Amino acid sequence: GHVRDLPKSDLAIDVENDFRPVYEVMASKGKVISELRQAIKNADAVYLATDPDREGEAIAWHITEAVNVPRRTPVHRVVFQEITRNAVQQAIQNPRTIDGNLVNAQQARRVLDRLVGYQLSPLLWDKVKRGLSAGRVQSVAVRLIVERERAVESFVPVEYWTIEADLLKQGGQAPRDAFRATLIERGGKRLDKFAVEN
Repeated sequence: GHVRDLPKSDLAIDVENDFRPVYEVMASKGKVISELRQAIKNADAVYLATDPDREGEAIAWHITEAVNVPRRTPVHRVVFQEITRNAVQQAIQNPRTIDGNLVNAQQARRVLDRLVGYQLSPLLWDKVKRGLSAGRVQSVAVRLIVERERAVESFVPVEYWTIEADLLKQGGQAPRDAFRATLIERGGKRLDKFAVEN
């Protein structure tokens, strides 16, 4: 799991410096980090096999940042979709580097969570109920629902009609020569949607 996170005590996002997150090692992971540091001191290489998604990529990156892998020690990222001997061996034989784009995608999600949560949650506590929290997804979804509800409430129905006629070509036979005509012009003037009111 995650070994570093934004501290709970403050925003921990440097909004003046490209929204740079300020991480700290999680209190519950201090022992794990110490054990990893010790193991890495004598390692010829480091293989990181966290989950194959953006969260896993970020965890791999956070581990390298938290344990201060020595420069001489190569760091390999291995990815597999199943925990079988063959899949794990294939991954180790085909390592790659940590994907910075996936790490940045996870960091962007985390930064947005923090910014939205820290800005909107106190407003919810003040206006609605203490203990509620706002998230980057829920907040936008609620806004869309509110905007749609406001549009429904402000809707004023307007009566309009479309005039159609089912016709048959002169000398034609139904149904082969039948067609439907719609009134679109009257007196040389094109009719808009609301031209026929009743």
